[in-house]
Amino acid sequence: MKVCKKLITARNMLRKLELKKSGHNDFAKYQYFELGDFLPHVQAIFEHVGLCDVITFTETMATMTVYDIEDGSSVVFTSPMGSAQLKGCHEVQNIGAVETYQRRYLYVSALAIVEHDALDMVTGRDPVKPTILPVVKVAEKIVGDRGSWQIVAPALPEGDVDEWLNVVKKTAYVLLELTNSEDDVMAIFKKNKILFDTVKSTDSVFFKEMMLKFTEKRSNFKKDVNHGV
Repeated sequence: MKVCKKLITARNMLRKLELKKSGHNDFAKYQYFELGDFLPHVQAIFEHVGLCDVITFTETMATMTVYDIEDGSSVVFTSPMGSAQLKGCHEVQNIGAVETYQRRYLYVSALAIVEHDALDMVTGRDPVKPTILPVVKVAEKIVGDRGSWQIVAPALPEGDVDEWLNVVKKTAYVLLELTNSEDDVMAIFKKNKILFDTVKSTDSVFFKEMMLKFTEKRSNFKKDVNHGV
């Protein structure tokens, strides 16, 4: 089939490029290709050799069909669909995340892109419990005195990261309700920046959701000032 010959040519052209991996797995300590690392190169190569890829999804299967645009011959690649449970995301965002991952896997398969074997990297390792970084202290008082804006978030004995994140968020929201100005909002952020950096490194999606509350509160104070309040 002519499409297979063109696909081999495309693979060899891609192999000669010095692609850089931007993805990093913190647990298994290896880097991997993200979709944006190779997709622009793949599309340019496909245009050059005369190939066109079409990706479709069903509830159970992701499919890539690579066509030869000259004679219509094709070759098909498939991957079973998975699922995602991203915090703070709507169902459609989780679907989008799954489809992005599946597209990456299909291109890796079709273009014979070599990556680390993720299974070998983690096989035999003991499950790793989530840990809290040492910037948080155990304390009885969760919210500091109004005006100091200090959040004291306990590191939970069970190491429950989700519960800890919610403690930080709820505490921050309580302080935000005590603010009287945009400066107060910024004072909370600056006073607890190390703590918020820990939240960001633990769960970036959760962090963005929490920061939206800060942005909203600041915007409300700006509106009040503009209206002479």
